[in-house]
Amino acid sequence: MKIAIIGAGISGLVAAHKLKENHQVVLYEANDHIGGHTHTHEIHDGERTHPVDTGFIVFNDRTYPNFLSLLNELNVPYQKTKMGFSVNQQGSQFAYAGTSLNALFADRRNLFSWPFWRMLRDILRFNRHALVDLDEQQSFGDYLLRANYSQYFIERYILPMGAAIWSSDPQMILDMPMQFFVRFFHNHGLLTVTQQPQWYVISQGSKSYVDALMAQYNQRVVTGTPVRTVYRESAKIQVLTEKYGKESFDKVIFACHSDQALRLLAHPTEEEQTTLGAIPYQENTAILHTDTSLLPQQTRAWAAWNYQLNDIQGATLTYNMNILQSLNSNKTYCVTLNQLDRINPEKVIKVIQYDHPVFNERSVSAQQRWSEISGKHHTHYCGAYWRWGFHEDGVVSALNVVRQIENGAKHAELPLRRVS
Repeated sequence: MKIAIIGAGISGLVAAHKLKENHQVVLYEANDHIGGHTHTHEIHDGERTHPVDTGFIVFNDRTYPNFLSLLNELNVPYQKTKMGFSVNQQGSQFAYAGTSLNALFADRRNLFSWPFWRMLRDILRFNRHALVDLDEQQSFGDYLLRANYSQYFIERYILPMGAAIWSSDPQMILDMPMQFFVRFFHNHGLLTVTQQPQWYVISQGSKSYVDALMAQYNQRVVTGTPVRTVYRESAKIQVLTEKYGKESFDKVIFACHSDQALRLLAHPTEEEQTTLGAIPYQENTAILHTDTSLLPQQTRAWAAWNYQLNDIQGATLTYNMNILQSLNSNKTYCVTLNQLDRINPEKVIKVIQYDHPVFNERSVSAQQRWSEISGKHHTHYCGAYWRWGFHEDGVVSALNVVRQIENGAKHAELPLRRVS
Protein backbone atom coordinates (compact mmCIF):
# COMPACT_ATOMS: atom_id res chain seq x y z
CA MET A 1 0.00 0.00 0.00
CA LYS A 2 0.95 3.63 -0.31
CA ILE A 3 0.80 5.17 3.17
CA ALA A 4 1.12 8.79 4.28
CA ILE A 5 2.45 9.45 7.77
CA ILE A 6 1.90 12.97 9.06
CA GLY A 7 4.35 13.89 11.81
CA ALA A 8 7.98 12.82 12.31
CA GLY A 9 8.08 12.57 16.09
CA ILE A 10 8.69 9.27 17.88
CA SER A 11 5.35 7.78 16.79
CA GLY A 12 5.67 8.70 13.13
CA LEU A 13 9.30 7.55 12.99
CA VAL A 14 8.54 4.17 14.55
CA ALA A 15 5.51 3.63 12.30
CA ALA A 16 7.61 4.50 9.22
CA HIS A 17 10.43 2.24 10.41
CA LYS A 18 8.12 -0.75 10.82
CA LEU A 19 6.09 -0.23 7.63
CA LYS A 20 8.88 0.65 5.20
CA GLU A 21 9.73 -2.94 4.26
CA ASN A 22 6.25 -3.89 3.06
CA HIS A 23 4.75 -0.60 1.91
CA GLN A 24 5.49 2.62 0.09
CA VAL A 25 5.68 5.25 2.83
CA VAL A 26 5.83 9.03 2.63
CA LEU A 27 6.72 10.81 5.88
CA TYR A 28 5.49 14.42 6.14
CA GLU A 29 6.95 16.85 8.69
CA ALA A 30 5.95 20.51 8.90
CA ASN A 31 9.26 21.54 10.48
CA ASP A 32 12.77 21.25 9.09
CA HIS A 33 13.62 19.34 12.27
CA ILE A 34 13.00 15.57 12.32
CA GLY A 35 12.24 14.04 15.71
CA GLY A 36 9.46 16.12 17.26
CA HIS A 37 10.25 16.51 20.97
CA THR A 38 13.57 14.73 20.42
CA HIS A 39 15.79 17.77 20.10
CA THR A 40 19.58 17.73 20.58
CA HIS A 41 21.65 20.91 20.27
CA GLU A 42 25.40 20.90 19.58
CA ILE A 43 26.85 23.45 22.02
CA HIS A 44 30.44 24.57 21.47
CA ASP A 45 32.33 25.12 24.71
CA GLY A 46 35.96 25.98 23.98
CA GLU A 47 37.51 22.95 22.35
CA ARG A 48 34.60 20.72 23.37
CA THR A 49 31.17 20.22 21.87
CA HIS A 50 28.32 19.10 24.10
CA PRO A 51 25.12 17.47 22.74
CA VAL A 52 22.45 18.99 25.00
CA ASP A 53 18.83 17.81 24.88
CA THR A 54 15.90 20.14 25.42
CA GLY A 55 12.89 17.88 24.80
CA PHE A 56 12.99 14.14 25.39
CA ILE A 57 15.81 13.40 27.84
CA VAL A 58 15.38 10.33 30.05
CA PHE A 59 13.96 6.81 30.01
CA ASN A 60 14.17 3.83 32.37
CA ASP A 61 14.65 0.06 32.35
CA ARG A 62 11.21 -0.79 33.73
CA THR A 63 8.53 1.15 31.89
CA TYR A 64 10.22 1.73 28.51
CA PRO A 65 10.60 -1.86 27.19
CA ASN A 66 9.60 -1.10 23.59
CA PHE A 67 11.78 2.00 23.34
CA LEU A 68 14.72 0.07 24.83
CA SER A 69 14.14 -2.68 22.30
CA LEU A 70 14.28 -0.09 19.52
CA LEU A 71 17.57 1.35 20.83
CA ASN A 72 19.08 -2.13 21.06
CA GLU A 73 17.90 -2.97 17.54
CA LEU A 74 19.57 0.21 16.26
CA ASN A 75 22.71 -0.30 18.41
CA VAL A 76 22.29 3.16 19.95
CA PRO A 77 24.37 3.45 23.16
CA TYR A 78 22.88 4.83 26.36
CA GLN A 79 24.22 5.51 29.85
CA LYS A 80 22.98 5.70 33.42
CA THR A 81 21.82 9.01 34.84
CA LYS A 82 20.71 10.42 38.19
CA MET A 83 17.10 11.50 38.59
CA GLY A 84 17.01 13.60 41.78
CA PHE A 85 14.23 16.14 42.34
CA SER A 86 14.37 19.44 44.23
CA VAL A 87 11.88 22.15 45.13
CA ASN A 88 12.84 25.73 45.91
CA GLN A 89 11.03 29.01 46.55
CA GLN A 90 11.69 32.04 44.39
CA GLY A 91 13.36 34.79 46.43
CA SER A 92 13.75 32.54 49.47
CA GLN A 93 16.26 30.17 51.01
CA PHE A 94 13.59 27.45 51.10
CA ALA A 95 14.82 24.39 49.25
CA TYR A 96 14.97 20.65 49.60
CA ALA A 97 16.04 17.75 47.41
CA GLY A 98 15.59 14.03 47.72
CA THR A 99 19.17 13.17 46.79
CA SER A 100 20.58 12.93 50.35
CA LEU A 101 19.81 13.83 53.96
CA ASN A 102 22.02 16.89 53.59
CA ALA A 103 20.04 17.97 50.52
CA LEU A 104 16.69 17.19 52.15
CA PHE A 105 17.51 19.75 54.84
CA ALA A 106 19.38 22.12 52.53
CA ASP A 107 17.44 24.88 54.28
CA ARG A 108 18.45 24.15 57.87
CA ARG A 109 15.39 25.98 59.19
CA ASN A 110 13.32 23.00 58.04
CA LEU A 111 14.90 20.91 60.79
CA PHE A 112 12.65 22.86 63.17
CA SER A 113 9.64 23.29 60.87
CA TRP A 114 6.55 21.27 61.86
CA PRO A 115 4.86 21.82 58.43
CA PHE A 116 7.98 20.43 56.73
CA TRP A 117 8.07 17.36 58.97
CA ARG A 118 4.35 16.83 58.35
CA MET A 119 5.05 17.02 54.60
CA LEU A 120 7.60 14.22 54.99
CA ARG A 121 5.07 12.19 56.96
CA ASP A 122 2.43 12.84 54.27
CA ILE A 123 4.86 11.66 51.57
CA LEU A 124 5.24 8.35 53.37
CA ARG A 125 1.48 8.12 53.92
CA PHE A 126 0.76 8.88 50.27
CA ASN A 127 3.26 6.24 49.15
CA ARG A 128 1.61 3.63 51.40
CA HIS A 129 -2.05 4.43 50.85
CA ALA A 130 -2.51 5.91 47.36
CA LEU A 131 -2.89 2.50 45.68
CA VAL A 132 -5.15 1.22 48.45
CA ASP A 133 -7.36 4.31 48.15
CA LEU A 134 -7.55 4.07 44.34
CA ASP A 135 -10.89 5.41 43.08
CA GLU A 136 -11.66 5.55 39.36
CA GLN A 137 -14.37 8.16 39.86
CA GLN A 138 -12.35 10.69 41.84
CA SER A 139 -10.22 13.55 40.60
CA PHE A 140 -6.78 13.75 42.14
CA GLY A 141 -7.63 17.08 43.77
CA ASP A 142 -10.76 15.63 45.40
CA TYR A 143 -8.75 12.71 46.72
CA LEU A 144 -6.12 14.94 48.32
CA LEU A 145 -8.84 17.01 49.98
CA ARG A 146 -10.87 14.06 51.27
CA ALA A 147 -7.77 12.22 52.51
CA ASN A 148 -6.80 15.31 54.54
CA TYR A 149 -3.33 15.82 53.14
CA SER A 150 -1.70 19.02 54.31
CA GLN A 151 -1.65 22.04 52.03
CA TYR A 152 2.10 22.16 52.57
CA PHE A 153 2.45 18.64 51.12
CA ILE A 154 0.13 19.48 48.23
CA GLU A 155 1.78 22.78 47.28
CA ARG A 156 5.42 21.90 48.01
CA TYR A 157 5.66 18.26 46.99
CA ILE A 158 2.94 16.47 45.07
CA LEU A 159 1.83 19.28 42.73
CA PRO A 160 5.41 20.31 41.85
CA MET A 161 6.23 16.64 41.20
CA GLY A 162 3.20 16.18 38.93
CA ALA A 163 3.74 19.50 37.17
CA ALA A 164 7.37 18.61 36.50
CA ILE A 165 6.51 15.18 35.09
CA TRP A 166 3.78 16.38 32.73
CA SER A 167 5.17 19.89 32.04
CA SER A 168 1.85 21.17 33.26
CA ASP A 169 0.43 24.00 35.32
CA PRO A 170 0.19 22.68 38.91
CA GLN A 171 -3.53 23.42 39.08
CA MET A 172 -4.13 21.13 36.09
CA ILE A 173 -2.70 18.23 38.09
CA LEU A 174 -5.63 18.54 40.48
CA ASP A 175 -8.02 17.87 37.58
CA MET A 176 -6.35 14.58 36.63
CA PRO A 177 -8.27 11.39 37.41
CA MET A 178 -6.83 9.94 40.59
CA GLN A 179 -6.41 6.54 38.92
CA PHE A 180 -4.36 8.03 36.06
CA PHE A 181 -2.00 9.88 38.43
CA VAL A 182 -1.49 7.12 41.01
CA ARG A 183 -0.97 4.31 38.52
CA PHE A 184 1.67 6.33 36.72
CA PHE A 185 3.47 6.98 40.01
CA HIS A 186 3.28 3.32 40.95
CA ASN A 187 4.48 1.98 37.60
CA HIS A 188 7.42 4.41 37.57
CA GLY A 189 8.59 3.57 41.09
CA LEU A 190 7.59 6.94 42.52
CA LEU A 191 5.65 5.46 45.44
CA THR A 192 8.77 3.98 46.97
CA VAL A 193 12.18 5.19 48.09
CA THR A 194 14.05 1.91 47.50
CA GLN A 195 12.53 0.20 44.44
CA GLN A 196 12.97 2.84 41.77
CA PRO A 197 13.96 1.92 38.20
CA GLN A 198 17.34 2.78 36.73
CA TRP A 199 17.13 5.85 34.51
CA TYR A 200 19.17 6.42 31.37
CA VAL A 201 20.03 9.06 28.76
CA ILE A 202 21.23 8.41 25.22
CA SER A 203 25.01 8.77 25.24
CA GLN A 204 25.51 11.34 22.47
CA GLY A 205 22.15 13.05 22.83
CA SER A 206 18.66 11.83 22.01
CA LYS A 207 19.06 12.75 18.35
CA SER A 208 21.35 9.69 18.04
CA TYR A 209 18.40 7.33 17.79
CA VAL A 210 16.68 9.57 15.22
CA ASP A 211 19.84 9.57 13.10
CA ALA A 212 20.03 5.78 13.39
CA LEU A 213 16.41 5.40 12.31
CA MET A 214 16.80 7.74 9.36
CA ALA A 215 20.00 5.98 8.25
CA GLN A 216 17.91 2.85 7.68
CA TYR A 217 15.01 4.73 6.08
CA ASN A 218 15.14 4.59 2.29
CA GLN A 219 11.77 6.10 1.44
CA ARG A 220 10.50 9.61 0.84
CA VAL A 221 10.68 12.24 3.58
CA VAL A 222 9.01 15.61 3.10
CA THR A 223 10.27 18.21 5.61
CA GLY A 224 9.54 21.90 6.01
CA THR A 225 6.22 21.31 4.27
CA PRO A 226 3.07 21.49 6.40
CA VAL A 227 0.14 19.36 5.31
CA ARG A 228 -2.79 21.70 4.66
CA THR A 229 -5.75 19.30 4.37
CA VAL A 230 -6.50 15.61 4.24
CA TYR A 231 -9.41 14.56 2.04
CA ARG A 232 -10.96 11.09 2.27
CA GLU A 233 -12.60 10.20 -1.02
CA SER A 234 -14.14 6.71 -1.14
CA ALA A 235 -11.19 4.29 -1.24
CA LYS A 236 -8.43 6.90 -1.50
CA ILE A 237 -6.82 9.51 0.73
CA GLN A 238 -5.72 12.85 -0.72
CA VAL A 239 -2.99 14.74 1.17
CA LEU A 240 -2.72 18.39 0.20
CA THR A 241 0.46 20.42 0.62
CA GLU A 242 1.24 23.81 -0.84
CA LYS A 243 4.44 22.53 -2.43
CA TYR A 244 3.21 19.26 -3.97
CA GLY A 245 -0.53 19.78 -4.32
CA LYS A 246 -2.76 16.73 -3.81
CA GLU A 247 -1.08 13.34 -3.48
CA SER A 248 -3.04 10.09 -3.38
CA PHE A 249 -2.64 7.32 -0.77
CA ASP A 250 -4.32 4.12 0.35
CA LYS A 251 -4.04 5.02 4.04
CA VAL A 252 -3.03 7.93 6.24
CA ILE A 253 -1.50 7.80 9.71
CA PHE A 254 -1.84 10.92 11.84
CA ALA A 255 1.27 10.85 14.03
CA CYS A 256 0.89 14.50 15.00
CA HIS A 257 -0.96 15.94 17.99
CA SER A 258 -4.66 15.17 18.19
CA ASP A 259 -5.75 18.79 17.78
CA GLN A 260 -3.55 19.12 14.69
CA ALA A 261 -5.06 15.96 13.20
CA LEU A 262 -8.55 17.30 13.74
CA ARG A 263 -7.70 20.59 12.01
CA LEU A 264 -6.25 18.76 8.99
CA LEU A 265 -9.29 16.55 8.33
CA ALA A 266 -11.54 18.03 5.68
CA HIS A 267 -14.62 16.24 6.98
CA PRO A 268 -14.05 14.70 10.41
CA THR A 269 -16.67 12.28 11.67
CA GLU A 270 -18.62 12.99 14.82
CA GLU A 271 -16.55 10.35 16.64
CA GLU A 272 -13.32 12.02 15.52
CA GLN A 273 -14.55 15.43 16.62
CA THR A 274 -15.57 14.28 20.08
CA THR A 275 -12.48 12.10 20.64
CA LEU A 276 -9.69 14.23 19.21
CA GLY A 277 -11.34 17.43 20.37
CA ALA A 278 -11.37 16.26 23.99
CA ILE A 279 -7.59 16.44 24.39
CA PRO A 280 -6.27 19.96 25.08
CA TYR A 281 -2.63 21.05 24.93
CA GLN A 282 -0.49 23.42 26.91
CA GLU A 283 2.31 25.44 25.34
CA ASN A 284 5.63 25.48 27.18
CA THR A 285 8.67 27.61 26.42
CA ALA A 286 11.95 25.75 26.93
CA ILE A 287 15.09 27.87 27.37
CA LEU A 288 18.58 26.41 27.03
CA HIS A 289 20.94 28.63 29.05
CA THR A 290 23.80 28.84 31.57
CA ASP A 291 22.17 31.07 34.23
CA THR A 292 22.44 29.12 37.51
CA SER A 293 20.24 31.64 39.37
CA LEU A 294 17.29 29.46 38.27
CA LEU A 295 18.66 26.65 40.47
CA PRO A 296 18.26 26.54 44.28
CA GLN A 297 20.33 29.10 46.20
CA GLN A 298 22.03 26.31 48.13
CA THR A 299 24.12 24.22 45.76
CA ARG A 300 23.62 21.22 48.06
CA ALA A 301 19.99 21.21 46.87
CA TRP A 302 20.89 21.10 43.17
CA ALA A 303 19.34 18.09 41.49
CA ALA A 304 18.64 16.82 37.98
CA TRP A 305 15.11 18.27 38.15
CA ASN A 306 14.63 21.55 40.05
CA TYR A 307 11.12 22.89 40.54
CA GLN A 308 10.62 26.51 41.56
CA LEU A 309 7.59 27.73 43.49
CA ASN A 310 6.41 31.10 42.16
CA ASP A 311 3.36 32.84 40.75
CA ILE A 312 4.09 32.07 37.08
CA GLN A 313 1.46 30.00 35.31
CA GLY A 314 2.61 26.71 33.84
CA ALA A 315 5.42 24.41 34.89
CA THR A 316 8.44 26.29 36.30
CA LEU A 317 11.15 23.68 36.18
CA THR A 318 14.89 23.72 35.50
CA TYR A 319 16.77 20.63 34.35
CA ASN A 320 20.44 20.53 35.30
CA MET A 321 21.82 19.01 32.12
CA ASN A 322 25.33 18.59 33.55
CA ILE A 323 23.86 16.08 36.01
CA LEU A 324 21.45 14.42 33.59
CA GLN A 325 23.84 14.05 30.67
CA SER A 326 27.12 13.88 32.63
CA LEU A 327 28.46 16.94 30.81
CA ASN A 328 32.11 17.68 31.58
CA SER A 329 32.09 21.47 31.54
CA ASN A 330 32.95 24.42 33.76
CA LYS A 331 29.61 25.88 32.73
CA THR A 332 26.31 24.56 34.07
CA TYR A 333 23.92 23.98 31.20
CA CYS A 334 20.26 24.31 32.15
CA VAL A 335 16.94 23.84 30.41
CA THR A 336 14.21 25.92 32.04
CA LEU A 337 10.48 25.93 31.32
CA ASN A 338 8.43 29.13 31.19
CA GLN A 339 10.72 31.66 32.94
CA LEU A 340 12.39 33.44 30.04
CA ASP A 341 12.06 36.90 31.64
CA ARG A 342 14.02 35.75 34.71
CA ILE A 343 17.03 34.49 32.76
CA ASN A 344 20.02 36.69 31.97
CA PRO A 345 19.63 37.35 28.21
CA GLU A 346 23.39 37.09 27.73
CA LYS A 347 23.27 33.49 29.02
CA VAL A 348 20.39 32.33 26.80
CA ILE A 349 21.51 29.89 24.09
CA LYS A 350 18.21 28.80 22.51
CA VAL A 351 14.47 29.20 23.02
CA ILE A 352 12.13 26.43 21.83
CA GLN A 353 8.36 26.02 21.99
CA TYR A 354 6.78 22.68 22.86
CA ASP A 355 3.15 21.64 23.24
CA HIS A 356 2.22 18.98 25.79
CA PRO A 357 -1.12 17.17 26.17
CA VAL A 358 -3.23 17.99 29.22
CA PHE A 359 -4.67 14.96 31.00
CA ASN A 360 -7.99 15.50 32.70
CA GLU A 361 -11.22 13.52 33.00
CA ARG A 362 -12.30 14.26 29.41
CA SER A 363 -8.96 13.58 27.76
CA VAL A 364 -8.32 10.36 29.71
CA SER A 365 -11.82 9.18 28.83
CA ALA A 366 -11.13 9.98 25.16
CA GLN A 367 -8.12 7.65 25.25
CA GLN A 368 -10.46 4.70 25.63
CA ARG A 369 -12.12 5.54 22.29
CA TRP A 370 -9.04 4.97 20.11
CA SER A 371 -10.53 1.91 18.40
CA GLU A 372 -13.65 3.90 17.51
CA ILE A 373 -11.68 6.14 15.14
CA SER A 374 -8.36 4.45 14.32
CA GLY A 375 -8.60 2.08 11.37
CA LYS A 376 -11.83 3.62 10.11
CA HIS A 377 -12.06 5.35 6.72
CA HIS A 378 -8.45 4.32 5.89
CA THR A 379 -7.31 6.60 8.72
CA HIS A 380 -5.12 5.72 11.70
CA TYR A 381 -4.02 7.65 14.77
CA CYS A 382 -0.94 7.30 16.94
CA GLY A 383 0.87 9.49 19.44
CA ALA A 384 1.99 9.58 23.04
CA TYR A 385 -1.23 11.38 23.97
CA TRP A 386 -3.08 8.03 23.77
CA ARG A 387 -1.41 6.91 27.01
CA TRP A 388 0.66 8.92 29.53
CA GLY A 389 2.34 11.29 27.08
CA PHE A 390 5.92 9.96 27.08
CA HIS A 391 8.33 8.36 24.62
CA GLU A 392 7.40 4.76 25.42
CA ASP A 393 3.75 5.71 24.92
CA GLY A 394 4.55 7.09 21.48
CA VAL A 395 6.29 3.84 20.55
CA VAL A 396 3.45 1.65 21.87
CA SER A 397 0.88 3.75 20.02
CA ALA A 398 2.82 3.45 16.75
CA LEU A 399 3.20 -0.31 17.15
CA ASN A 400 -0.54 -0.64 17.65
CA VAL A 401 -1.23 1.23 14.42
CA VAL A 402 1.32 -0.89 12.55
CA ARG A 403 -0.33 -4.05 13.94
CA GLN A 404 -3.72 -2.69 12.96
CA ILE A 405 -2.59 -2.07 9.38
CA GLU A 406 -0.63 -5.29 8.90
CA ASN A 407 -3.28 -7.52 10.44
CA GLY A 408 -6.24 -5.62 9.07
CA ALA A 409 -7.58 -5.55 12.62
CA LYS A 410 -10.64 -3.39 13.04
CA HIS A 411 -10.68 -3.32 16.82
CA ALA A 412 -7.05 -3.48 17.96
CA GLU A 413 -6.67 -1.82 21.32
CA LEU A 414 -3.87 -0.21 23.27
CA PRO A 415 -2.56 -2.29 26.19
CA LEU A 416 -4.43 -1.60 29.38
CA ARG A 417 -2.65 0.48 32.02
CA ARG A 418 -2.37 -2.21 34.65
CA VAL A 419 -1.14 -1.94 38.19
CA SER A 420 1.85 -4.29 38.28
